[in-house]
Amino acid sequence: MITVSHREGPDPYGVDPLAADELRVGFNNKPATGDRMPRRPSSDRSREGEVGSEETIMLDSNLPSVPRRDPWNKGRLIGQKRPLKPKDVWSIRVRLQVERRARNLALFNLAIDSKLRGCDLVRLQVDDVSVGGRVRDRATIVQKKTGRPVQFEITEQTRAAIQAWLADIRNRSARYLFPSRVRTQPHLSTRQYARIVHSWVASAGLDSSAYGTHSMRRTKAAQIYKKTGNLRAVQLLLGHTKLESTVRYLGIEVDDALAISEQVEL
Repeated sequence: MITVSHREGPDPYGVDPLAADELRVGFNNKPATGDRMPRRPSSDRSREGEVGSEETIMLDSNLPSVPRRDPWNKGRLIGQKRPLKPKDVWSIRVRLQVERRARNLALFNLAIDSKLRGCDLVRLQVDDVSVGGRVRDRATIVQKKTGRPVQFEITEQTRAAIQAWLADIRNRSARYLFPSRVRTQPHLSTRQYARIVHSWVASAGLDSSAYGTHSMRRTKAAQIYKKTGNLRAVQLLLGHTKLESTVRYLGIEVDDALAISEQVEL
């Protein structure tokens, strides 16, 4: 609510009311040449900020206040997601084998081997990984983010898991390797893939908030770098255009470089 108060009493500028009405004709009517508007004394202009001498605007304190929202990242771990350790990979893999989850086992093994982003993994087609009913040893796809091709290997245990999964979806005449159960979507969504990854991590007794879909992408790449120290090889496998991106992605620090250097004796 906004209220406007006026000071009662005579005009402080000493202007006659009838003369003031004539001065309010409007901005479009220009005064004649040589005519000037009467100027107020400086002593009167200095009182413009006084309460009561001019129009005063008061805000009603009863207006409803806007609720304050919490930051979207409050209570969350923000930053790079951790890669899985070898023992965690085997724990999840054995659990999926025992539960006979054919799709999730093929998805998990292929996520580790391919080192693909989630958006590329869920968009894989049957023809990308198999030919003539046989699973390929290597596959090549075009990355959605960069538009550049990237090649990845398919290990023996991953080929066996994909072969078993293809036998289940062969009757569906599916185009995509991981079709969606929702009819309006052709393949598994990245959001659903993220939920599946969190369920894998939780089943291994890990903190699911510290891991994500990029954990699957970083797992094998981190092990390759740890064992070989070959950044160029990791860059090619991840499909990065710049080596600096690979360094940031792996989180390589000076201590890591010194540890590699200490292993070399001359």
